[in-house]
Amino acid sequence: MSAQCETTAKRAAGASIGFFERYLTLWVTLCIVTGIALGHWLPGTFQTVGRLELAQVNLPVAVLIWLMIIPMLLKVDFGALHRMKEHWKGIGVTLFINWAVKPFSMALLGWLFIRGVFAEYLPADQLDAYIAGLILLAAAPCTAMVFVWSRLSDGDANFTLTQVALNDTIMVFAFAPIVGLLLGLSAITVPWETLFLSVVLYIVLPVLFAQWWRQHLLAKGGEVALEAMLARLHPVSLTALLATLVLLFGFQGEQILAQPLVIAMLAVPILIQVYFNSGLAYLLNRQFGVAHCVAAPSALIGASNFFELAVAAAIALFGFDSGAALATVVGVLVEVPVMLSVVRIVNASRGWYEHHA
Repeated sequence: MSAQCETTAKRAAGASIGFFERYLTLWVTLCIVTGIALGHWLPGTFQTVGRLELAQVNLPVAVLIWLMIIPMLLKVDFGALHRMKEHWKGIGVTLFINWAVKPFSMALLGWLFIRGVFAEYLPADQLDAYIAGLILLAAAPCTAMVFVWSRLSDGDANFTLTQVALNDTIMVFAFAPIVGLLLGLSAITVPWETLFLSVVLYIVLPVLFAQWWRQHLLAKGGEVALEAMLARLHPVSLTALLATLVLLFGFQGEQILAQPLVIAMLAVPILIQVYFNSGLAYLLNRQFGVAHCVAAPSALIGASNFFELAVAAAIALFGFDSGAALATVVGVLVEVPVMLSVVRIVNASRGWYEHHA
């Protein structure tokens, strides 16, 4: 083990995933059941919520998404960007995977499975929407959970913070063009005004607000005040996530009951792209002689998705009851168990990885 990784491992000793995050798949499953039941019993209530829109933006969902995203963005220090040169190889690999491979590989897998292999088993009028949801899911790299994955894999904290800050900066400018390009290539009509509005609402404004708030907290009480606020916001963020999922499944209930295997079929391209992109990032880092404590989080960042943004954009672009919204929620469903399996793989293969180096 390199001296750099040994130091990182000592800092990461005792790292653990929170109770809620570890069982996120269970909570999502409960939200599926609860949402479907409430949607069946209280259809009028859900329709009322769906009509609360302003400029094609559903107001309740906008509030919930902000409550999810703001605490995540509070963790990001854009001042870390000056450290890019310390890990330029690992950063280069991750940027290549996140922006040149992942969205396009997901689009390809969507075309292959949704329009090909599974087409006859899925609702014909939702095929394009499913593909759009998969593209939205892959078009933005994860912002929050990667800090957990990095700790669990003894990842270098400085690299992870720098990479997340850089990805968030790129996302402000690249998310809409990439989504628009891939939707266009998929022959899906691109509502550009709504897409750009989603970027402003769910990326630009939350980033600006979170950074203002972060600086205010640091100036007032330093890291202690920041960590205290993050601890207080954590349950708020989780509650907002669950509430959003209940709303989504309240609208999706009839479709899921009519096509119970649709979730499993949508999960297939998501699973393939996670393992493909994490494996490619891991191998490229190994080829370039990058330390394992950088390669591990690089692989994890390369594979995970900013599903909160994807859910918000899918609802804004296609609606609550769309296949696009359902596809993004399937990403939430499989996120934790799949990423934990990637963590186990990179941890178990450390000896093989470093023997090559």
